[in-house]
Amino acid sequence: MNKVKKFLREYFETPDFMKRLVVMLIGVFLMGFFLSFLIKVDLGTDPCTFMNLTISRKLGILFGTWQLALNAVLFVIVILFGKKCIGFGTIANMVFIGYIADFFGWLWDKTIPERYFTEFPSRAVIFALALLLFIISVSFYINADMGVSPYDAMPQIISDRVLTKVPYYIIRIGYDFLVIVIGIMFGGTPNIGIILMALFLGPIISVVGKFLGKHVFHLN
Repeated sequence: MNKVKKFLREYFETPDFMKRLVVMLIGVFLMGFFLSFLIKVDLGTDPCTFMNLTISRKLGILFGTWQLALNAVLFVIVILFGKKCIGFGTIANMVFIGYIADFFGWLWDKTIPERYFTEFPSRAVIFALALLLFIISVSFYINADMGVSPYDAMPQIISDRVLTKVPYYIIRIGYDFLVIVIGIMFGGTPNIGIILMALFLGPIISVVGKFLGKHVFHLN
């Protein structure tokens, strides 16, 4: 119990805690918000969403419900083997993003004509804007340094404890590829969005991270 209290005290006393918390929460909300557009236009998402969306549709349950269930299982593994990856951002990601996407997807069904999501050029415009803004939202979430989702923690655990001689980026690529294969096995069809996410997610996270460090967290 004393170790837990010490950990929580040190966690709350980390530099710029409130700024990081706010940035993380904004990132989580915007990730769910823009993800709802990516799901509606159906031109591709990140590998995790691709797999979870495919499985949730196969099971006939909400995307948010399946994502929460899967992350809850992975969370147990993270607690046992990757405590350093856990933070408020871990809980916010696993609990809220899927349901935020579900809510706004339902809202768009009620308010925006379906043709905007299915016909070109509007479909392409929505996809391009939503993809860019989703990636920027992810970079806000990650650069806040408030923990990562159980899904994202798994390749780090594998790198630290199992495949210690293999470069992390190779493990991550293999991990995402496996997730895509699982999605295909459940009937999903990967497309351009996954490729664009793989190409641009890393560089944009780096650029936004430098901006946040300089203008929000005031790091030199």
